[in-house]
Amino acid sequence: MTLAGTVAMGPDLLRLLVVPVFAWTAVRDLATRRISSSVWIPLSLLGTAVLVWDGWIAWNTGQYAWTYEFLLPTAISLGLVVPIAYLFWWIGGFGGADAKALLVLAVCFPTFPEYTLGSWTVPLETPPLGAFSFTILTNAVLVGVILPLAIAVRNAAAGRFAPVMVIGWPISWERIPETHGSLLETPTGRTRRGLDLDALRMYLRWRGLSLADLRDHPDRYRDPATLPAEPNPPTDGAVSADVSVRGDGGTLESENDRASTTAVDDDPWGAAAFLDDIDGSAYGTTPETLRDGLEVLVTQETVWISPGTPFLVPVFAGLVIALGYGDLLLGTLL
Repeated sequence: MTLAGTVAMGPDLLRLLVVPVFAWTAVRDLATRRISSSVWIPLSLLGTAVLVWDGWIAWNTGQYAWTYEFLLPTAISLGLVVPIAYLFWWIGGFGGADAKALLVLAVCFPTFPEYTLGSWTVPLETPPLGAFSFTILTNAVLVGVILPLAIAVRNAAAGRFAPVMVIGWPISWERIPETHGSLLETPTGRTRRGLDLDALRMYLRWRGLSLADLRDHPDRYRDPATLPAEPNPPTDGAVSADVSVRGDGGTLESENDRASTTAVDDDPWGAAAFLDDIDGSAYGTTPETLRDGLEVLVTQETVWISPGTPFLVPVFAGLVIALGYGDLLLGTLL
């Protein structure tokens, strides 16, 4: 189908420019867990322009179009979706990029668009009154609910049964340095709140060591006397971070101010010293969580990890479903 065969209002056609950008952010989020804030600025400007254009059309069309087809959906979008995005970011349920994505969608898609493709008009399922951005959000939540079921089926098919089989799977320790997510294991068993792997990379870069180094000499590096006198920048823990790291990692003979005052029993692995030294927090990691994760990683060949699901992936899926099918929740209930 060519663009000439697609009939839609001008604002709705412009809104389609959002789709490839969200596709790129979903892929980027899945691969790196990092989205530049600069991505959202042009989308916000586009959304604002389209919103004003839509309002002008509705105003000139008449009272019903202005009130029920524009004003109320826009009020719901900006008055409900925006606060939800901010609230979930504030309590830690969303990352910054997730919240910004929802804010952009609230501005870009307050009203339901309409596209005619030959004899088809989409979206197919539209509520009598509602904001399109809210439909995208509910679609994303439903997609997010389905993903754990898919992970569980994958594990069951491979014969991997564990309490955490709905949120993760086992991988070799060698893949850990290039993997995003979190450990699902501690020395005493499985957990849903294990070491964040970005925090692990921060720690290793700070010390100037690799995970293989720790596994080769765990007793040495468990001693906080081996912490480097001049630690490296920890970065933000991204797999693709461009860093130059000194690789000494410290030795037992290192002249370190901490060496004379800190015993192994007080701070194994120098976990507390690391968290005290860096600016900010390592994704909420505590010294105990870091120590438990390191103990697991230096002893086990295979570990369970949760890759997590970057929320921009279900958000993009929710956007595509909303544009084609419409409201999944409405279709499910009816």
